[in-house]
Amino acid sequence: MAKTRKLENEGELLKEAIRLGTTYGEKRGVVEFEATDSAHDKIEYIYRLLVHDQLIQPLAKIEVSQKAMAHKLALWADKMLPADHPSRKH
Repeated sequence: MAKTRKLENEGELLKEAIRLGTTYGEKRGVVEFEATDSAHDKIEYIYRLLVHDQLIQPLAKIEVSQKAMAHKLALWADKMLPADHPSRKH
């Protein structure tokens, strides 16, 4: 199993990843999330969309889990946000 990079602010980055991913998917016209959609569903959909669009590398099939997808999205958000964004606390 691959070693994952620890993010001290992973929760904040995951929230930003969901926000960014939701905006991305809606602008692309491939999804319209409802207020009742769970974070779990959003994480899985956004992860699969970003993999499909080749914006992130897919996890190995054996490593795919809700926790791993959430971590991958947090890493993606960390790269997408400006260096001075409050969610980026390196």
